Amino acid sequence: MSTIQSALSDLASQFANDVLSTIRSASVSDLLESQGSSRTASPARATRPNGAAKKVIPTKAPGRLARRGPEEISKVVTSIVGLLTKNPAGMRAEQIRGSLGLQSKEMPRPLAEAMKKKLITSKGQKRATTYSVKSASGSKPTAKKPAAKKSKK
Repeated sequence: MSTIQSALSDLASQFANDVLSTIRSASVSDLLESQGSSRTASPARATRPNGAAKKVIPTKAPGRLARRGPEEISKVVTSIVGLLTKNPAGMRAEQIRGSLGLQSKEMPRPLAEAMKKKLITSKGQKRATTYSVKSASGSKPTAKKPAAKKSKK
């Protein structure tokens, strides 16, 4: 086993020495040419096999959002309610954001406003929270059972 390890070690060191001597003997222009040729080859590898380009989604500048007025927030609330009406099973916040093309920073306030106005309901916790439109059948008042009287002994 040690003869195989020593043979491999000798081959590896010989290879490394050959690579270093080749680099040292090469001129700067040869090195730049070889570097340039690898750059021209990289875009061909970056394309998808079927030739389709990768869809690039433009992102807005990072940082704070511009201040939004009540009108803008109500427009987002309306679009969220409209989207959830089309999806009665409900949607998670990231699905809503993706469908409407919003940033994650833009979501909490409109969702809170819609919940406050009781336009939508939520079920679950954190990322598993599913939002859905409040059902019209839920508006019917239900009768409460009277509390049982305690008997004295």
